[in-house]
Amino acid sequence: MVKCIIFDCDGVLVDTEKIGNGILLEMAQEHGFEMELEDAYRHFNGRNLKDCFRHIEEAIDQKLPENFETEYREKSFEAFKTQVKPMEGIIDFIENIEKLKIPYCVASSGPEEKIRLNLEVAGLLDRFENKIFSSYQIGSWKPEPGIFLHAAAVMGFEVKDCIVVEDSKAGVKAGASGGFKVYGFANGFNNEDLQEEGAELFSSYEELSEKLGI
Repeated sequence: MVKCIIFDCDGVLVDTEKIGNGILLEMAQEHGFEMELEDAYRHFNGRNLKDCFRHIEEAIDQKLPENFETEYREKSFEAFKTQVKPMEGIIDFIENIEKLKIPYCVASSGPEEKIRLNLEVAGLLDRFENKIFSSYQIGSWKPEPGIFLHAAAVMGFEVKDCIVVEDSKAGVKAGASGGFKVYGFANGFNNEDLQEEGAELFSSYEELSEKLGI
């Protein structure tokens, strides 16, 4: 049985991807950027925000305003405060692994304050206290494997004893390149991308429980 579970945050623990991508596309549209929400899931999920901005700038062939990031963070934080919900089935899944005494944590590319806010609004923060790992703490972002390797080391486990649960191409790539077994949360937009990077797909936490035998 798996000894430690490392969760990504957005789209895995909390349902935020539609909110964040919607705000980003709305703001970018004002500067001439056009993209469907489905494509935003594929291009932006799991990536460092600056990489997303760079993608937009290359597409519109100009720099975004200096205050773009600040405005995006303010708008998304306000939306997250009221709209974030836990992913369906995650609470039951966590309760099951707690009963089995399987340690778990969250490892995300986002800033710690954003991770904490989203977990708090979704009612999950108390379960992850002292088990929150952010790329900003170590200066390494997905698709680099650093944040997952860091999380495993601090939790006290070898890579072979951990699994990573992800929903983005960048995240699966990070986990796989770090040597982790990665389970990809398929949402209809990302199935091919996750499989290409080597994830084993699941579409609900009930299915993941069956795959893990828990």
